[in-house]
Amino acid sequence: QVQLVESGGGLVQAGGSLRLSCAASGLTFSNYHMGWFRQAPGKEREFVARIRSNGNTYYTDSVKGRFTISRDNTKNTVNLQMNNLKPEDTAAYYCAAGLLYGDYKYWGQGTQVTVSS
Repeated sequence: QVQLVESGGGLVQAGGSLRLSCAASGLTFSNYHMGWFRQAPGKEREFVARIRSNGNTYYTDSVKGRFTISRDNTKNTVNLQMNNLKPEDTAAYYCAAGLLYGDYKYWGQGTQVTVSS
């Protein structure tokens, strides 16, 4: 049974930082592409960042230069370091895993990030 469990969310002031983590189990983690998505109230879920099984990364434009995605295949974790946070980053953040690039089969339950102005 595949499980993805996010942690690290919270309340932070604008300009602050948070580090999200996603712990994966029940899969061969190193084979999977991993992604972070977010959903703000009343909005559709949107892509934030992804890291391929080979380590290549990609970010949505609004977080480039502020967020960094990384993975540790020895610990089966994927992290999202978020710096210079803005109120518009407020959302529930979800990690996802997939074998096919861009096709995410497994999802976590999410962790809330709230950025106050």
